[in-house]
Amino acid sequence: MMVSERTLHEDIIEKAWTDEHFRQQLHSNPKQALRDAFGIDIPEQVKIRTVEEQQNDYVLVIPPNPSKVNYDVNCGPWRT
Repeated sequence: MMVSERTLHEDIIEKAWTDEHFRQQLHSNPKQALRDAFGIDIPEQVKIRTVEEQQNDYVLVIPPNPSKVNYDVNCGPWRT
């Protein structure tokens, strides 16, 4: 069964909140952290960056315009 990207995102955040080792690995080596914790293999050409918001901070991520990318934004760039 394929998990939705939104559910996976929520699962990653929850694990980062509850597992300090995972959170640290997510910052230092996100691809390995996601592979170890969730079995996700992310292609080499896909870059993963982590940003941790603080209490008075808000990170607004603007995704690519779907008409200007070569992947389906509903399933993420690493899924085939």
